[in-house]
Amino acid sequence: MRWADFRRSDNVEDDRAGSGRVGGGMPIGRGGLGIGTIIVLGLIGWALGIDPRLLIGGAELISGGGSQYEQPRPSAPMQTGAPSDQTGQFVAAILGDTEDAWKAIFQAGGQTYREPKLRLFSRVEQSACGFAQSAMGPFYCPIDQRVYLDTSFFEELQTRFRGCPVGSTACEFAQAYVIAHEVGHHVQNLLGILPRVRQQQEAMASKTQQNQLQVMVELQADCFAGVWAHHSRERWKSITEEDVNAALQTASAIGDDTLQRRSQGYVVPDAFTHGSAEQRKRWFMTGLNSGSASACNTFAAAQ
Repeated sequence: MRWADFRRSDNVEDDRAGSGRVGGGMPIGRGGLGIGTIIVLGLIGWALGIDPRLLIGGAELISGGGSQYEQPRPSAPMQTGAPSDQTGQFVAAILGDTEDAWKAIFQAGGQTYREPKLRLFSRVEQSACGFAQSAMGPFYCPIDQRVYLDTSFFEELQTRFRGCPVGSTACEFAQAYVIAHEVGHHVQNLLGILPRVRQQQEAMASKTQQNQLQVMVELQADCFAGVWAHHSRERWKSITEEDVNAALQTASAIGDDTLQRRSQGYVVPDAFTHGSAEQRKRWFMTGLNSGSASACNTFAAAQ
């Protein structure tokens, strides 16, 4: 895709230089605790208002591993506005184009689009929804209306998930699809869809039913990503068939059935939370072909 002409959004918060630490200094284990345990203890400390370093240090002593601390150091100030590096410029350009598309769509419906913030981070970052971690992948927090993105996910998209050909220019559109999907959750939040879904899920006793509802949420965000792509293609003529194929490959690669089959060798549909590969591709194409948010009613389609 050709994104050089896209307007850069000023709603990017670049905390890549300052994130990756919880508090001032993080313990560096000498063989006692794994990074997973450290993160869990960090979350517990944050929830209870306890310095995570105390919990982690105590656990290291119990495990016999001991610990040494990285000396606390001032975090680099968070930068706002479009970053100057290539990756930051790309993210700001895609975010800016989603803003332009959704502003026009909302305006046509007599509504006002409120732009989300997008926080770039590295490894770990605190959000209003809890700690963001690289392993979680990109996500949207409806409480602070921010998209959280560790751009190392873009590399994983190529190498780990095999979502697009490594090093290909079409990978850029696959990455843009990921950003547009998270912005799609923001659109759902503005339309009141996310709050309603959360209320319905809280009233459900069955985890399977909760998962099925979550699948509808994720597939609609895929469809909204397709709606953005439709408007971007109409405006810039910059999206090629190769780009679309890369997005479909990505949608397939991160489908629940694909991920389950890869990790455990079999598929459990009741545990789906994002939809199958086929569903994700189909709903993205629904948005891309129609260009209409009203065509993305995954809830009605499920019924």
